[in-house]
Amino acid sequence: MQIATIGLDLAKNVIQLHAVNQHGRTVAKKALKRDQVLPFLAKLTPCLIGMEACSSAHHWARKLQGLGHTVRLMAPQFVKPYVKTNKNDAADAEAICEAVTRPNMRFVPIKNIEQQAVLSLHRARQGFVKARTAQANQIRGMLVEYGIVLPQGICHILKRVPDILATASADLPSTFLQLLQRLVEHLRELDRHVEELEQQIQRWHRENEASKRLAKIPGIGPITASALVASIGDARNFKSGKELAAWLGLVPRQHSSGGKQNLLGISKRGDSYLRMLLIHGARSVLRVAERKADYVSGWLSKLTERRHHNIAAVALANRNARIMWALLAHDRTFNLAFNTPR
Repeated sequence: MQIATIGLDLAKNVIQLHAVNQHGRTVAKKALKRDQVLPFLAKLTPCLIGMEACSSAHHWARKLQGLGHTVRLMAPQFVKPYVKTNKNDAADAEAICEAVTRPNMRFVPIKNIEQQAVLSLHRARQGFVKARTAQANQIRGMLVEYGIVLPQGICHILKRVPDILATASADLPSTFLQLLQRLVEHLRELDRHVEELEQQIQRWHRENEASKRLAKIPGIGPITASALVASIGDARNFKSGKELAAWLGLVPRQHSSGGKQNLLGISKRGDSYLRMLLIHGARSVLRVAERKADYVSGWLSKLTERRHHNIAAVALANRNARIMWALLAHDRTFNLAFNTPR
């Protein structure tokens, strides 16, 4: 049995396999348990293996590469058109096997363990940030019910709630005061987790040369730089900075027909977390561009005169994405004077 291409439909317990020979003829269809996958594939001669870029896909890709196989990961939306019938594991594995052989298929870069570890820090930090915001809003909403209105911002809650507990104890029920103290302690705990994770991310950033180079770009800090380096990996996987910007969802969607171009809002494809970091960083540059002369102030001032503030922020995020690709793909250092528009 000579196998040339394999499609694997990954799952938690049972993994479906579909294999074809060099002529495209099906030679094997198997449902393997997790502990059976590596022994089965270790017996085969090196071949092309396709998988969807889903949970545990990068782990399996590294394991199979260690066995000498060529592994390709694909976005699930690119595999779906190749499903011939109703959706099931066998049909998905066959579609993956078919899609991985297409010459114009786009593949997802395989992440190493270090990249996944850094991204795990980012995901955990983002989860704590959301929980912290939700907890702060809950505390503020409860205080409004008793006629106590606090300014926006978590810092105001941590500063003023202790005074409220001390001065308003006669006006507020003891049950509510105990609850408020418990919620504030939980808020402080969430804030502590966020700070500790940020310190871990910054330590990794200081040890990574690529991340430090990206942080020199206005609007790019250690959090954004480390997340982008860990997500992108080798920037040479992208043909140009424009392709990287499109991968991040920072380019317009098209609905064109009959030779007439119709551009809509940004596509919002790819990782929403990376796109959020880039746009927030661009907004921070916009806030100081009016007061401080830097390499984009003239360009941004002209753009903001004729377009909305949010459009200018997205345009700057797109520009920063292209600059980052040039720095990573060509091992360059950011030069403020070189990037000044003429």
